[in-house]
Amino acid sequence: MVARQVAGGLDDVDQRILDELRRDGRMSMRSLAEKLHISRANAYVRVQRLESAGVIRGYRAEIDPVLAGLGTSAYVTVNLDQAQWRSVREELRTLRGVEHIGLVGGEFDLVLLVRARDNADLRHLILDQIQGMDGIVNTHTLLVFEEPVPAGPAPMAPPA
Repeated sequence: MVARQVAGGLDDVDQRILDELRRDGRMSMRSLAEKLHISRANAYVRVQRLESAGVIRGYRAEIDPVLAGLGTSAYVTVNLDQAQWRSVREELRTLRGVEHIGLVGGEFDLVLLVRARDNADLRHLILDQIQGMDGIVNTHTLLVFEEPVPAGPAPMAPPA
């Protein structure tokens, strides 16, 4: 099979490796090589190159937040003092319960995905910890009622 180059210097075999590892990050090199019809040595070299280049940043377990005791989730939009966005981001990263931080453009500056044990825990996280930070102007909380169970990531489509 002739590999064609795609965006970012990754060829179609690299993209297929990423697709398989998105589905199962614990897959053995043998299984990966068999699925892609490449040698095990080729699979090792390619995965190592993708890790070294920072394309693969790590492997982690997908955790069901409810079964892990975090039954309350919310998206929190944040407006902040623009000059303090870096320090606010770093402080947010230290808070237990802040799962994702997105710096965005538009009517607010950050979007956070937060998880808590219950409403009282969520209240403490948002009202006491987040709103109590220097640089936070205001927040708006969107309670998540239900999150569909993901079926697994869809493969990345090659650029047109």
